[in-house]
Amino acid sequence: MVLLLNLLFVSLNTAVSALFLCLLALIKLILPFTAAQRAITRISNGVMWVWATLNHKMLNLTSSVEWDVQGGESLSKEGWYLLICNHLSWTDIVVVFSVFRNRIPMAKFFLKQELLYVPFLGVACWAVDMPFMKRYSRQYLLKHPHKRGRDLATTRKSCERFRQTPTTVVNFVEGTRFTPEKHRQTCSPFTHLLAPKTGGIAYTLGAMGDQFDAIINVTVAYPENRVLPFKALLSGKMKKIVVRIDSLPVDAQVTGDYFNDKAFKRDFQQWLYQHWQEKDSELSAIYGEGVHQYIDSSRESNAA
Repeated sequence: MVLLLNLLFVSLNTAVSALFLCLLALIKLILPFTAAQRAITRISNGVMWVWATLNHKMLNLTSSVEWDVQGGESLSKEGWYLLICNHLSWTDIVVVFSVFRNRIPMAKFFLKQELLYVPFLGVACWAVDMPFMKRYSRQYLLKHPHKRGRDLATTRKSCERFRQTPTTVVNFVEGTRFTPEKHRQTCSPFTHLLAPKTGGIAYTLGAMGDQFDAIINVTVAYPENRVLPFKALLSGKMKKIVVRIDSLPVDAQVTGDYFNDKAFKRDFQQWLYQHWQEKDSELSAIYGEGVHQYIDSSRESNAA
């Protein structure tokens, strides 16, 4: 019953919010003036805040969740941030919006250019200034070398509007959700994490590095509900959510030419792997045991 109630509420809340955002996008097209578009962006961010707040309150109402959040005291809603996070479940997105909605500007996710043309979704994301990026494959660039660098230039142009409006860009560095199968198939060197993909975060820093005040390194864990956290949250069975927040500087160590400077690329990879090793140790301390118990529990759940 709780699962159906939460699904209905979240779906309705999302549909209504998307409708408002589409209407704002229409106004944004009609009034392509800088002042008007800034005002629409602020209103759109307000709609996102209401959406996130209502979801947070509803899920707290139907679940007795213990929120264990540490760090992030120096953050501000007037800043510009890149937020990186481990990724275990769709619940991570709910957690990011819930924890940070009153701490930093509303979260924005880099989206593939193709999503812009998805009905309703693309328009709604455009209304809230989600940055769209156009990536060319290595094979395509070998055939069309004159296109090299165009994807980064397109992303920089997409991010120009952020210079006037405080923004948080979110990047799930592992590129996909953690599962025991992916952990095994990729031979991850970590216990609780997949290996981070350095290209995505380097791409984001290359496009917007000079705008960020800090990199927010977030660790999310669900100690009692690791196997199916999203279902547990919607079913009212989520017991505890742990969030650890660490602010990292945006300096020369992370803002070089990743795609053309081999020495910087190597140093950047080492920098990110070091932080991932620290995150893995932090998760071991939170969970109090290795990945094997989680793997066994996951197999039992899937068999059931």
